[in-house]
Amino acid sequence: MELIYYPKCSTCMKALKHLESKNLSFEKRHIVEQTPTAQEFQHWIEQYGQGIKPFFNTSGQVYRAMNLKDKINDLSVEEASQLLSSNGMLVKRPLLILDDQIIIGYKQELYEKL
Repeated sequence: MELIYYPKCSTCMKALKHLESKNLSFEKRHIVEQTPTAQEFQHWIEQYGQGIKPFFNTSGQVYRAMNLKDKINDLSVEEASQLLSSNGMLVKRPLLILDDQIIIGYKQELYEKL
């Protein structure tokens, strides 16, 4: 299990504390310092099966500055993966990567089932 997070994000810290409180074994990965590769994003997008938009931090400054709201629907999975891997601040966080599941954002009810 891998938690991809940003330490200054309060939602990420809730997820981190939740995992730690359950004494679960997991790896931590800083979204900006260790941004996932385009290949990883492509794999996760395909595994998640709900398109590219859930992976984007649509309320983030970088997303708005790049005017992605008007472009996101025209991006291919490959283009979106390249874009996400180019700047960790574009990514909706936290990302919890499990063998058979990806949880985007902190959803307490899903974390309770871990």
